[in-house]
Amino acid sequence: MEASFELTLQMVIAVAAGIGAQVVAEYLKVPSIVFLLLFGILLGADGIGLLHPHSLGPGLEVIVALSTAVILFEGGFNLELRELGKVSGSLRNLVTIGTAITLIGAGMAAHWLSEFPWTIAFLYASLVVVTGPTVISPLLKLVKVERQVATLLEGEGVLIDPVGAILAVVILDTILNGETDPIRAISGLILRLGIGGGIGAIGGLLFGLMFKRANFLSDELKNLVVLAGVWGLFTLAQLVRSESGLMATVVAGIVLRASSVPEERLLRRFKGQLTILGVSVLFILLSADLSLASILALGWGSLFTVLVLMFVIRPLNVGVCTWNSDLNWRQKLFLCWIAPRGIVSASVASLFSIFLTERGINGGDSIKALVFLTIILTVVCQGLTAGWIASWLQITSKEATGAVIVGCNPLSVLIARLLQERGEPVVMIDTDPVAAQQAETENIRVIVRSALDKGVLEEAELTSVGTFLAMTNNGEVNFVLAQRAAEEFNPPRVLAVFPRNPEANNTTGKAKVQQAFIADLPLKTWNEYLKDGRVKLGTTTLSDREFSFQQAHLQALMRTKEIVPLFLEREDRFTIASATEEWQPGDRIIYILHDPRPNLLKRLSGDRNATRLNVEKLSKVEEVPIPPL
Repeated sequence: MEASFELTLQMVIAVAAGIGAQVVAEYLKVPSIVFLLLFGILLGADGIGLLHPHSLGPGLEVIVALSTAVILFEGGFNLELRELGKVSGSLRNLVTIGTAITLIGAGMAAHWLSEFPWTIAFLYASLVVVTGPTVISPLLKLVKVERQVATLLEGEGVLIDPVGAILAVVILDTILNGETDPIRAISGLILRLGIGGGIGAIGGLLFGLMFKRANFLSDELKNLVVLAGVWGLFTLAQLVRSESGLMATVVAGIVLRASSVPEERLLRRFKGQLTILGVSVLFILLSADLSLASILALGWGSLFTVLVLMFVIRPLNVGVCTWNSDLNWRQKLFLCWIAPRGIVSASVASLFSIFLTERGINGGDSIKALVFLTIILTVVCQGLTAGWIASWLQITSKEATGAVIVGCNPLSVLIARLLQERGEPVVMIDTDPVAAQQAETENIRVIVRSALDKGVLEEAELTSVGTFLAMTNNGEVNFVLAQRAAEEFNPPRVLAVFPRNPEANNTTGKAKVQQAFIADLPLKTWNEYLKDGRVKLGTTTLSDREFSFQQAHLQALMRTKEIVPLFLEREDRFTIASATEEWQPGDRIIYILHDPRPNLLKRLSGDRNATRLNVEKLSKVEEVPIPPL
């Protein structure tokens, strides 16, 4: 009973520490692996000594295997094939030629600088050819870079993980069995990749059929069926050919994503939560078992080995693999800098250390220490500076312009026209052909189909625009559309018109879906105003001296629904206004003002162009009632 409680205590500490590290990282906006490594080392033998992963015995290997299977499946499931097609040549080169360059370069560096024997040096090199989605994906969520760059980094991280793990196993087999036949080693690598890929493809197709036809299963149970299936595919592939299971899980995820299954959003969320849990527990356990003395014992040569890997081998890798690509030098430079190692390197290195020690072969602890040194340096240096580097290179997605607007009505068409007049690309989506005609008369591109169809959003090129705006007459539909757009395409700005407080209903976290314009916008009313010509289009600039009075005056007009801010211009950036926007001195606001004069009065007064709104300064807004001192 005491032994079982001890194991329970170890797992509880690992889970609590892992989730705690995730919370701290989320709060500080830094890659979670930094705090996972820190917490693990502090709780391990070189810290306060609360965690003893070796006490789990063979259970640690089971946890590593099953968690890695889920992590790689989730990585494959998140890959977008349409986006991969745009960078397929560079991605193929990174997974093939890039792997060879890193393997040879890292092996030579480890031999000459760290003074490892050639066999141990290349075993280390095989462990660091991988980058890993567990580090790349969270990093890209914090650092919003251009879609093409993000897709290439994510694709490399997911696809190279099983290749690197299998390559490492082939080299380990060579060391343990003394076989040096290169043809046999290469054939073993190809055979494992082929078997794993075949089993994974069949499994992914079966998952897709289950989602589409097993209507008697609840969504929650379908998610659990997929989890059981992933572990089943992993185990089956391992039985057929050892170490082919990782490839099976990656391919199963890719095939299932390509099947366009219903309720894909729920499955992605479920698998994402499992991945966070798996990564958290694994990193805590593996880093707690790390000996800092073994890292310090490596000497300066090992530090130079990692620096060569970061500053010589990675740039050479990217330069060769993207030579004939469409990537510009800024994008290539960012790819050169971002290559952090992750959980697959750590877990496989820990297992290999055990295997080599059991067989009486020296070098197991040194490999593990050098791999963790590589993880620490790459994650800390690259992870903490990625945002600054992306901003310096001007490749952040926040620079993206244009909008996809769902719903064709007088107000949305006005917004689209104003954006288009500034040279920004705009695509509108609506199921009503009659409503679409109004937008087409303004030379705005319209897709007459449902925005609930993911393919329609892809056709509208949502992946490359800066703003998604849902403003149909149905607030519930708007909110659902915005949620799906945020989760599946992750544009920099997601707005919707819906009659509720966005903070109370936003389940996507981090205020992903913002309420457009003002709280509780009466969209139908303003559309009627526009149809009747009872609005004016105005602009005002907030000054330093009168900022507080101007802001109070505008907010009072907004509360009485007399004006609606449409756009905010700040530092040459022109964005659609949100209900939670915090104004600053110098901001220029473009708004519509309710003008209650009837059309007849306007025509009698000589206003013949009531239907064509132009931006002007309006006295009702400009004349701010400032109390005397």
